[in-house]
Amino acid sequence: AGCLVACLSLKSTFLRAFFAVPLGIVKATPVASFIILALVWLKSSHLSLFISFLMVLPLVAGNVYQGLVETDGKLLEMGRTFGFGQVGLWRHIYLPSAMPYFLAACKTGLGMAWKAGVAAEVLGMVSGTIGRQLYDAKIYLETPKLFAWTAVVICLSLLMERFLTRLIQRRREGAAA
Repeated sequence: AGCLVACLSLKSTFLRAFFAVPLGIVKATPVASFIILALVWLKSSHLSLFISFLMVLPLVAGNVYQGLVETDGKLLEMGRTFGFGQVGLWRHIYLPSAMPYFLAACKTGLGMAWKAGVAAEVLGMVSGTIGRQLYDAKIYLETPKLFAWTAVVICLSLLMERFLTRLIQRRREGAAA
């Protein structure tokens, strides 16, 4: 969704201005506020996914947009000279230019998604989740459990970041070959 917003923003000043307001509001609003508001409209079982999506969307959109804007104009001119259509320009010039920005957004966004998702589980009191385990450990003053569950979140986040990074790098290498 963030990539789509970035691409649409690149091609239309109206859409860039249209998306800027809600994305700015999401970036500026505390996560806890969104969690509490979302609890009014959503089942608590869907809460962490929604909050994670909401917190990561502006990050991905902003980074990918910046990568697209930073695309070398001379490369675009060369692509047009050699008869690349819009699809060719996107595939061979825009996407490779935006990929490092996308990868950076994914790495940062993944950590943010974990933090926001667990916070949503804690506030939403979602049973059977890591957030609920953290909440229970706090309530019952079980400090070792609190540290253990925090370590689990950190390890899962780091493992997913490594997996995602390797997956994207393999796709890039496969596309380059």
